[in-house]
Amino acid sequence: MFKKPYRWAALYAAVLILFTLYAVLDTFVIPRTYAVVEPNSQTESSLSYSSSSAVNDNNSSSSSAETVSQSESSKSSVVTDPIVTASSYQDANISITITAYRKYGTDIYVADVVVSDASYLKTAFAQSTFGRNITEKTSVIAGETNAILAINGDYYGARKTGYIIRNGAIYRSTSYDSSQQDLVIYADGSFGIITEGEISVEKLLQNGAVQVLSFGPALIQNGTVAVSKNEEVDKAMISNPRTVLCMIDDLHYLLVVADGRTSESTGLSLYEMAQFLQTLGVKTAYNLDGGGSSTMVFNGKVINNPTTNGRQITERSVSDIVCIGY
Repeated sequence: MFKKPYRWAALYAAVLILFTLYAVLDTFVIPRTYAVVEPNSQTESSLSYSSSSAVNDNNSSSSSAETVSQSESSKSSVVTDPIVTASSYQDANISITITAYRKYGTDIYVADVVVSDASYLKTAFAQSTFGRNITEKTSVIAGETNAILAINGDYYGARKTGYIIRNGAIYRSTSYDSSQQDLVIYADGSFGIITEGEISVEKLLQNGAVQVLSFGPALIQNGTVAVSKNEEVDKAMISNPRTVLCMIDDLHYLLVVADGRTSESTGLSLYEMAQFLQTLGVKTAYNLDGGGSSTMVFNGKVINNPTTNGRQITERSVSDIVCIGY
């Protein structure tokens, strides 16, 4: 007499397992395309949406994209033969010098970048596509976009929410939470730290935002360390590989990656990274996705030693990059 109830219980358990499996696959594996960037405009602002349901197909983002595109086309870039070494790049518009530091038992790679125009600080999506579970290695995205220098971005694809503006167009307008800190890069190349609960993404676009990265937190604001000794990203270890985007002055940036999780490099806490960057004269520093994602690529070569578990030095595939290039 227990056979029928047992059958229903088994069926319920099977359905529950299948639903859970699908939810996991949908979150971490199944790719979903929401918007496709034109192949030749990956680091510009001209967009080709894959469908009318693509994240934000509104007039404000479209007009902003057109404005930035017109600005790009009208700007006269003088490109000369660059002087390139293993750790530096120099031409008429872009200067890059990479220096390796050793602090807190950790190898830290700092790319000091000066550009003649803010448009040379760019972002790019994996596979030229905005979506879920659309990923490529940082070096691959850098190669596809002809980036001279690249670091991993905010890995927007790991979240379903959090503001996203890239190259002058809105891709996601839903807030992660009211206290989420975002980095805003404006058209003149200046940085700003905003809290999503205090301003809408549409207002940011109206204010001149060209890029909005949603990870955090801010490590330095106005030259002052902005994190406490015990502050940490959700679920992250205290000592971690780190990726940070910084501004020293007008059109003067630092792109920073720290190794970690190995016997050679312990990794840094947020506070340790902030303290180190303060000694370099940083005015604004923003924490990007770290851990196994932390990667720096220069002229097609991976500069640091990215690792997730300390057992294998290898790149993790990510959703996006921040880069320097034409």
